[in-house]
Amino acid sequence: MEEGKGRVCVTGGTGFIGSWIVKRLLEDGYSVNATIRSHPDLSFLTNLPGASQKLQIFKNAELNNPDSFKEAIEGCMGVFHVATPLDLDDPEEVLTKRSIDGALGILKACLASKTVKRVVYTSSGVTVSFDGKKDDDNDDEVMKDEKCWSDIEYLRSLKTSLGWWSYAICKTLTEKAMLEFGEQNGLEVVTLLPTHVLGSFICPKLHGSHRTTLDLAFGGGDAGAYLQTPVVHVDDVARAHIFLLEHPNPKGRYICSACSVTIEDIYEILSVKYPEFQIPNRDYLKEMKGPKFSSPSSKKLMDAGFEFKYGVEEIIVDSIESCKENGYL
Repeated sequence: MEEGKGRVCVTGGTGFIGSWIVKRLLEDGYSVNATIRSHPDLSFLTNLPGASQKLQIFKNAELNNPDSFKEAIEGCMGVFHVATPLDLDDPEEVLTKRSIDGALGILKACLASKTVKRVVYTSSGVTVSFDGKKDDDNDDEVMKDEKCWSDIEYLRSLKTSLGWWSYAICKTLTEKAMLEFGEQNGLEVVTLLPTHVLGSFICPKLHGSHRTTLDLAFGGGDAGAYLQTPVVHVDDVARAHIFLLEHPNPKGRYICSACSVTIEDIYEILSVKYPEFQIPNRDYLKEMKGPKFSSPSSKKLMDAGFEFKYGVEEIIVDSIESCKENGYL
């Protein structure tokens, strides 16, 4: 018997994005199987509204052991593959093999289940943003869309300046492998490509994007802080995942980026709303060094009918408030 809207699986259920997807699914009437590696306290999931009736947690699910996901996938009509290896100290090839082997093992389990109709993979905006191409007229980066793919050799050339270059390679090659598997095996696979994800968090761990994007709130001084970056609220990311699961005919890849935020934007918001913060003075902004990332286009996702709920100020304020509530600020 179908339970509400049906049963779905979320891999990486304790993560920043995964926990929000679980929250939204429960609110929308789905029953959820959430896979996790291990976690000492799962109350932030088990206390979600509806969790006692509709949430099942499957522990010890490891990407290097794809069979560990089979039980959680059985009987599901959809799968959100959110889990990703973040062991950036591992060699690139080790990280990528773990990710691809885990993803393909999950897709094989989806085929074997005979019940899974669609898989939505949480990719990343980094899989389109690093092709190294410039506009010949003004030397600016060309606007990225779903036709773009990051160039692996170009990413390798950035290893001394981009701390997460191996993550970008891992996500790019995993997304390609999943889409190819889906096409070859008649399994519906669609991918969502969020840019830097901010907003309030359910899980207790601070997400890396908060620290690098909101450097001023943390006192400044992070050499890897972003001077400009595309951002999206985690709630919009969760909603976009469910939108793609429910869409009658989604195709391929969908970039998910609401807006672009600059260090000046963050300075203005902090100055007005959080005068108690000891933020550096405005002259400090001129001296700051860090990457500037252009914003890829979310036109395909919006043309499909998706609407973003959060703009720059809401994204920043929700992020700051959540950091305060969880003791990070």
